[in-house]
Amino acid sequence: MFQETTMRELNVSPVKMIAEDWALLTAGDKSAFNTMTVSWGGVGELWGKDVAFVFVRPQRYTYEFMEKSTYFTLSFFGGECKKELGVCGARSGRDIDKCKETGLIPIEAEGAVTFEQAKTVLVCRKAAFQDLDPAGFLDASIMDTYAAKDYHRMYVGVIEKVLVSE
Repeated sequence: MFQETTMRELNVSPVKMIAEDWALLTAGDKSAFNTMTVSWGGVGELWGKDVAFVFVRPQRYTYEFMEKSTYFTLSFFGGECKKELGVCGARSGRDIDKCKETGLIPIEAEGAVTFEQAKTVLVCRKAAFQDLDPAGFLDASIMDTYAAKDYHRMYVGVIEKVLVSE
C-alpha cells in the first residue's frame, strides 16, 4: 500500500537513491511493459516543475516502451532487491519475464507500472527528450562510455505523483 507525498517531503538523497541504491525505470501499462535497472539520472526542478530525467540506450527493450508511453515510473527499493535489480539490468525483457525471474510483483500506479516491493515511486509524465550528441561532450573521458557509439536518449518527466510505502 502506498501513500502520496511530495519530493520536498522525502528524507532521502536522490543521488544516493539513483547511484547507490539503483532504481527500476518502467514504461508501458499492466498489459505490456518493460523495466530496466538505472543507476544514472536525477531529479530537480525544470520549467517550474519537479522533474526526473533518465537515460536509455536505443537498443534497450525499455526504449520501445518509453517511446510509446506517456508515463513512466522510477521505483526505488531502498537498497534492498539489489539481486533482483541486477537481473533487470543484465537481462533483456525480450528474452525473459523479469517479474517471473525475480519475484517482483507489478502493480498499477496511476496508469503506469511499479512494483509492490518498492519503497518510493515517482510517477512521471514525459515532457521532453533529447538525444545525447558527442559533439557536446566537453570531458573526453565520457567517450569511454560509448565504445559502440550507442548514445543515450535523455527523457525528462514531470513528476506527477510521489508514492511511498506505508
